[in-house]
Amino acid sequence: MHDLATIILLGIIEGLTEFLPVSSTGHLILAAELLGFTGEGSAAFKISIQLGAILAVLVAYRQRFWDVGMGLLRADPDAIAFTRNILIGFLPAMLIGAVAYEGIRALLQSPTTVAVALIVGGVVILAIERMVKVVKVESVEAMPLRTAIIIGVVQCIAMIPGVSRSGATIMGALLMGVERKTAAEFSFFLAVPTMLGATVYSLWKDRHILVIDDLTAIAIGLGVAFVVALAVVKALVAIVGRFGFAPFAWYRIVLGTIALIWLGLR
Repeated sequence: MHDLATIILLGIIEGLTEFLPVSSTGHLILAAELLGFTGEGSAAFKISIQLGAILAVLVAYRQRFWDVGMGLLRADPDAIAFTRNILIGFLPAMLIGAVAYEGIRALLQSPTTVAVALIVGGVVILAIERMVKVVKVESVEAMPLRTAIIIGVVQCIAMIPGVSRSGATIMGALLMGVERKTAAEFSFFLAVPTMLGATVYSLWKDRHILVIDDLTAIAIGLGVAFVVALAVVKALVAIVGRFGFAPFAWYRIVLGTIALIWLGLR
């Protein structure tokens, strides 16, 4: 098994960054490069520990998911609209991810791609923060079908490491007139089928190269990510409501610049 301290550190990074618009995958790639966490099972590890963040969302919003489930049994319109929007938003990522899997894996080994994407993404976030003024949608249930589809398509940009899945979905939602907190929550909910699908698909594709040590590392990293993400997921909504997304944008730009300098000096 890889060094336990490295596994725990990567789990902490995943939990801290998964729901922030800073790219958890990008952080994992840069950290793994710095720590020498490489090998055949490393890509599967980076994808699979995202399951911990999924579980954090399910726990943090357990009452919301329960209410939706009960609402579906009663054919409640709000529950149906909520479920429809999540599934429609997930569909583009499912289709494109299945087709482009090998290309995505190749990008997962490129720290330079991550550094550039962090900088570009930070600039885009700053631009969108200044552009968006009008709020048209204040709940996931009230989101029009067209809006959910467009956000789902925008989410696919995050298949480029460093872009940030949460950042892409949140910014896409803001451009469509979705209120900040609702945009963040929709990103959380959309993560459940998206990341679950990515994890299951990755483990299945890599089943022939994974050994017990790899699975043990994944289980430990996943557990650490769950605990940390559980603390982050609720805090983010409060932070976004007060400060917006600009602090995350500047963080991305600074980190990406430092990473490019470091990669150039190696």
